Amino acid sequence: MSALAALRRVRPVMAAVTAAALLSLTMATPAAAARRASERVLEDRVVMTVGNGVAHVRETIVYEFAGGDGFARTFVTRAHESATRDRVYRMTNVRASSPDGGPTRVTATREGTRTTVEVSGPDELTGRRTVVLEYDLRGAVTRLGAADELSWPVAGGFRVPVETASATVGGGTMIRNVNCFAGPIGSTVGCTQFYMNHAHTQGIYSQEKLLRGEYLTVVAGFPAGATGDHARYERRQTMATAFSVNAVTASALLGLLVLLGGGVAVLYLLRGRDARVVGKRAAEGDHAPVAGAEFEPPDGVRPGQIGTLIDEQADVIDVTATIVDLAVRGYLLIEEEDRAATGRLDWTLRRLDRPVVDLLPYERILLDALLTGRDGTARDAVKLSELGGTFATKLAQVRAAMYDDVVRQGWFARRPDTVRSRWTIAGLALTVLGIGGTVALALTTEWALAGLAVIIAGAALAYGGQYMPAKTARGSTVLAHTIGFRTYLERGELPEGGELASPQKIALFSRFLPYAVVFDVVERWAGTVEDAGERAEGADNLYWYEGPAEWDLSKFAESMRTFTLTTSGSISQSRGL
Repeated sequence: MSALAALRRVRPVMAAVTAAALLSLTMATPAAAARRASERVLEDRVVMTVGNGVAHVRETIVYEFAGGDGFARTFVTRAHESATRDRVYRMTNVRASSPDGGPTRVTATREGTRTTVEVSGPDELTGRRTVVLEYDLRGAVTRLGAADELSWPVAGGFRVPVETASATVGGGTMIRNVNCFAGPIGSTVGCTQFYMNHAHTQGIYSQEKLLRGEYLTVVAGFPAGATGDHARYERRQTMATAFSVNAVTASALLGLLVLLGGGVAVLYLLRGRDARVVGKRAAEGDHAPVAGAEFEPPDGVRPGQIGTLIDEQADVIDVTATIVDLAVRGYLLIEEEDRAATGRLDWTLRRLDRPVVDLLPYERILLDALLTGRDGTARDAVKLSELGGTFATKLAQVRAAMYDDVVRQGWFARRPDTVRSRWTIAGLALTVLGIGGTVALALTTEWALAGLAVIIAGAALAYGGQYMPAKTARGSTVLAHTIGFRTYLERGELPEGGELASPQKIALFSRFLPYAVVFDVVERWAGTVEDAGERAEGADNLYWYEGPAEWDLSKFAESMRTFTLTTSGSISQSRGL
């Protein structure tokens, strides 16, 4: 017979054997479970000897096995006395022995308020086995005035029923009173029987029939100090205790208060100086403030510089004002497209032939960024709509140069954005450290408020960092003149009469218009320019701003408002991927 033929004949036999084995296992499992469910404790007999601060317990368990390899006994070793305190019972030296081949391997597992002692052996067992479980117990005695009261669930706590439970408690001294209870922990149902021996040196207790998880709890009263034991407590680790006020946390919170107070003082010294200089030195510096149409911005101070000086940030609107200023000063021509012809509102920025030697570094960077194509080649003109989504990276370079410029002017000791970033990063790092520390402290100690103080300090540092950039005395002086100039622009009034002709007034007030963009009064000031244009015969354009056909200066205010809004949006827009 070939090997292949033999294999074909063997396969049905193997399949039949496998099926029979699986059927046998399937049928055996419920049977085994049923047998184990019939296991029980026939007798649970305890002898408890109290003295010298410890109670030694010897528990003799007669167990009826039906296929199991061991049993489990549960002890209540922690009780919640209050929201912040637990009473603990310490079990040590837990061991087991057996005179008739019962299980003796002991494993103790603590979970929550209970400790489970598992006694197991290497083989499955049937029939009766006797196991002697021994352990030492501390903390079961409560001092009640002139007496020590022992209370402990000495028997029960099994996962199977108990037929008979009994206990004997002694301590080598007279027992004053005894009592016992049966049922769950905390039950007030009395046990079957309890009494003292004739010498009053032992308490004797018994209980018939305990259900699964029920206990026989014994109580014995001793003279004060006779047992040497006492109740033991631990502070309960909860949210209430973790965030409690103690010496450590109070010190941390006090330190936080001092830190925050010091921070406020530092801010007052730095920022308050700005206010004091503005108030006292408004008439000093590069030129004195005057009233009316003769008022000028601080000598040589450009709109973008003023914007950065006022709020200590190089904003997009400051860059927009610089673009308008470059046009007013003759470096650019702004041409408004004919919306009726193109179908959309747009402007062209056209380069004018003028040397750039007088431009500040950030102005030169901005002009080059506007009139440099994506391939790096120079171009003579660019539509505003073409900047959308492509200018954002160049905008960052311009803003960085503006920060460098205010430091170069001596208005700030350090770049305001760098100062803010350093303080913010330090504050965020401290906050993250505080969060991690608070979690760790809350889980393990009572000092979580100290971590919370670190979080608050970090958040305050990150927030206060936005106000840390401070102007120098020179910067504050320039700011004083700037505030006076802003007040003039906010009035937006065109002087009546005067020696200047309307075209000259248009040029004069055009020069002020970029500053109005920074001060957010462009609509009002553009109306002033418009008013001056309407008085000038044949004035339908500005030398730096040209409108489409049929456009004149009566439409300038609306055109300028729309141009500044569109420009700010276009240069700051990032192209989506």
